[in-house]
Amino acid sequence: MIFFPVQSNPQQMEYKKFLKVAGCLSNLFSDSPVPYLYYRVAEKIFCKSFQAEDLSRSDVSADAKKDKLGIGLKTFLVGNSKTYQKVAEFNRDRSLYESLTEEKLILKIAELRNARIDFTEKAHGLKNSIYHCVLRDKGRFLIFEEPMDRIEIGSIKNIKKNKGSISFHDGKNEYSFLFSKSTLTKRFLTERILHEFNVEILEDPLSELEKLLNVRGLEFEIESKIKQTIFLPLYGGRQTVFEKSGLNQWNAGGRPRDPNEVYIPVPAEIHRNVPGFFPDRDTPFMLRLPDGRQMQSKICQDKGKALMSYSNRALGQWILRDVLGLKEGELLTYAKLQTIGIDSVRIDKISDDQFEINFSATGSYDDFKERIKS
Repeated sequence: MIFFPVQSNPQQMEYKKFLKVAGCLSNLFSDSPVPYLYYRVAEKIFCKSFQAEDLSRSDVSADAKKDKLGIGLKTFLVGNSKTYQKVAEFNRDRSLYESLTEEKLILKIAELRNARIDFTEKAHGLKNSIYHCVLRDKGRFLIFEEPMDRIEIGSIKNIKKNKGSISFHDGKNEYSFLFSKSTLTKRFLTERILHEFNVEILEDPLSELEKLLNVRGLEFEIESKIKQTIFLPLYGGRQTVFEKSGLNQWNAGGRPRDPNEVYIPVPAEIHRNVPGFFPDRDTPFMLRLPDGRQMQSKICQDKGKALMSYSNRALGQWILRDVLGLKEGELLTYAKLQTIGIDSVRIDKISDDQFEINFSATGSYDDFKERIKS
């Protein structure tokens, strides 16, 4: 599975043009003959050039989405063409592995890694995922791609503890888990380059930028389509998904319930600290899912404590079945959320009746709660 070689020639040319523009400003950051490329800039350039969807705010394994393909975007030095690069971080999940033996720790990390790739593909409607890498070398950029492989857990071997890390191999790739940063790194063998091109570094980029600004003026107006953002928990109090409410509402008593009947909790502090974010209770609005589908939704229940789909079933079908893969009658637990590295959702307000929802990393709601309090 490759991406760059099958894109149209105009898109390839635009991509290279923007990368050259970014690279030519390298002397703003260092005196190295190797062009500099900030990873966030690389992500923006990729999405703009190929009309890809930017997933970098979504705390998932892919940084971009094009049709049904997930793309992890990376930029790093060519080095010896076999460098280790970070592919995942598990700092919020230390409690799951810090007391395990070396072998069990690696098995747990592999399980978490695979679960997060699976989750990303299910949530965003992806069929495959790859890495697209821009390598930096003296006076040039090189493009390299490879599949985003899951770890072959049954083939893990050569587990070796080193100072501050554990390395292992799964028959396809070499990995190293770094204790201090709780990060998983993978060795990228970058000998099969798809494309390369020269980058001219401006000797005095500040002067060139000044000329550009003097010609165009300094009045730049950037308007984001996102008007406001909040985070909501996928659990109740004390990091617990209660057995008879929230995403397990289908299990509540009192009346017969559909197995997909759920709601996302809207804590009172959201209404208190971010008033007017949602429409009034029972007023319909559209919620865009990560895979592009639209779901008619509403705020309901006493004091507006629940975000539900209008059909009372669609939200549960999406979260419990399509994304999390739970069977009917299977309770969602916080441990399940922790395994895939999420416990919150991010809601972006586009307009009064248009919103977008994305899953967010463990601890996102707690972090947001602290920010709105202060």
